[in-house]
Amino acid sequence: MISPCFPPVETPVPPRPLAPQAPIVSPPPPPPQSPNLAFPPSPSSLQAPIPPPPPLPPPSIATGAAPPHVFGLEKSHLLKEALEKAGPVPGSREDVKRLLKLHKDRFRSDLQWILFCADLPSFIQEGPQCGLVALWMASTLLAPRSGIPLERLMQMAVERGYSAQGEMFSVAAMGKLAQEALGCQAELLCGGLGGPNRDRVLHHLVAGHPLLVPYDEDFNHEPCQKKGHKAHWAVSTGVLLGVQGVPSPGYVEDPELPGLFHPMPGTPCQPPALPDESSAGTVYLLSKQGKSWHYQLWDYNQVQDSNLQLTGFSPSRAADGREYVVPAGGVRAGLCGQALLLTPQDSSH
Repeated sequence: MISPCFPPVETPVPPRPLAPQAPIVSPPPPPPQSPNLAFPPSPSSLQAPIPPPPPLPPPSIATGAAPPHVFGLEKSHLLKEALEKAGPVPGSREDVKRLLKLHKDRFRSDLQWILFCADLPSFIQEGPQCGLVALWMASTLLAPRSGIPLERLMQMAVERGYSAQGEMFSVAAMGKLAQEALGCQAELLCGGLGGPNRDRVLHHLVAGHPLLVPYDEDFNHEPCQKKGHKAHWAVSTGVLLGVQGVPSPGYVEDPELPGLFHPMPGTPCQPPALPDESSAGTVYLLSKQGKSWHYQLWDYNQVQDSNLQLTGFSPSRAADGREYVVPAGGVRAGLCGQALLLTPQDSSH
């Protein structure tokens, strides 16, 4: 079931459980009695305890309903513990407001700001699952009633040959997986997030639909430029637009942040005129990725530039001895200048 999905992973896993088992089994011989009995009982005592422990751990990992093995479980669990100790996960509305207050000095005072943001849950990844985790988060807006477990997305990605251990180095493959697993529409954007694609992306986000975008991740999870060596995935479901004037009616000003407007729930509103591409600091994406509970606020141009320079495979990954599925043409062909627009199957958008 799950073991064939990860042939190269199975070999490094067994030594870990066996190593701790040995010291647990070896202590029994000395404690029983005197040195005279240490030699005779040792063979029998070792044979009795060893068979039960080794067979039990492997089946629990490789068979049954357990999720597929992925690298980074230990590191991810430590991250989860740290986040849990930091306090309860804030609600989406509170988290976005916290983020805007934190960065309010970045917003031009000569503009009014309109926030469009669809509510999105958080999910901390385990191993190189950033793309699948981003897709899972997006799925809550695409198939909220049925839903799909992350383990199922993982299984499908491996079975279709898109991934070996959760990694996704092809935007086209991600689109195929989204269509099959979620029954949604997937539009592959090529040529970057600028030019004609820019308005396409912004209209998509204003309509409340998710955008999946690969980029290079910096130490603080923000987009950077590392030539694809830090390739990561994020899902954007919100956009903050700086405009000269807010259309009326349909929008309400935030009581805590003057100059910030929200669409009124249940009220038809006229979409604002999109900021000109040459106007700097007027468009920010609200995104989530698999290494933080919190929303991230990124300058659109920053994401665009990072996405356009994904050209090489990480040397450290190439040398780690693990298996990765990379399309013909490498990272440049699979990720560079590409993104995915996802919409529900019944959407007219």
